[in-house]
Amino acid sequence: MLPTDLDRMTAERGAGPDTLEPAAALFHSLSDPTRLTILQHLTAGEHRVRDLTEHLGLAQSTVSAHLACLKDCGLVDSRPQGRASLYSLTTDRQLLALLAAAEDLLSATGYAVTLCPTYGIGAGK
Repeated sequence: MLPTDLDRMTAERGAGPDTLEPAAALFHSLSDPTRLTILQHLTAGEHRVRDLTEHLGLAQSTVSAHLACLKDCGLVDSRPQGRASLYSLTTDRQLLALLAAAEDLLSATGYAVTLCPTYGIGAGK
């Protein structure tokens, strides 16, 4: 098996839960289906909150809250345009690579995670 960036990071900083906290925080920010859908829409280019609410059929306050989370995590940025703001991805290439890797992993495991009693579909709801 080839060493990964995570392997190198762990080797450099020492193994332990505290060294993996940033990665855990990143994955937590991506753990919501609505946030993933917003990111997917932003791969096509900049969107206003209004555009996203129309695409997703969600309330403006819900979309804004998810965008704020994604912005706080450094995954999206915004720029003013008149009275609105245009949102875009900050790291298109890296995010697309991460999502592609997730799809590969899901495919390799036969989507078994969907049956997980802790994190699977319908768990804890």
